[in-house]
Amino acid sequence: MTTEPKDPVADLAPEPAVPSLVDRYFTRWYKADVKGKPCEDHCILQHSNRICVITLAGSHPVLQSGKTIKSISYQISTNCSRLQNKVSGKFKRGAQFLTELAPLCKIYCSDGEEYTISSCVRGRLMEVNENILHKPSILQEKPSTEGYIAVVLPKFEESKSITEGLLTQKEYEEVVVKRLRATTAAS
Repeated sequence: MTTEPKDPVADLAPEPAVPSLVDRYFTRWYKADVKGKPCEDHCILQHSNRICVITLAGSHPVLQSGKTIKSISYQISTNCSRLQNKVSGKFKRGAQFLTELAPLCKIYCSDGEEYTISSCVRGRLMEVNENILHKPSILQEKPSTEGYIAVVLPKFEESKSITEGLLTQKEYEEVVVKRLRATTAAS
């Protein structure tokens, strides 16, 4: 019984990576410098059924600079709380309507910094992630999955146009590279 000699090059070749659930079923869109605030980038995961999941982009200061999240609040104003959103039925009655700049939540860090997370897409608020209220670290550990901010359903008529003004993955990577070059050149 002879055995085939092992090919050392084959051992070094990486296994083909299996795409994650997010990579397989969602298209990533980005909004850079939301409301003119540098580096406060958001990521919108758009499913083929037009539902959008709002998350933080990898370059957001909350994910980058090793900040500690003290708390997260869906209380937007004295009269508006995203937690009061109650959706029911086929036509999603009771869902709060959001514009692109509508605030979803506020993130408070232990260093005193405060970040307001915006919707970035027009549509109805389907749900907010209450899990990040109890365990804010999920937002930093798993921002694209369990640490999402909210789920928004755009109007059917607007589902094609919601990506106008948003960046593709490649365009967003170019923006981040330009930012890095600008900060490196400035120092």
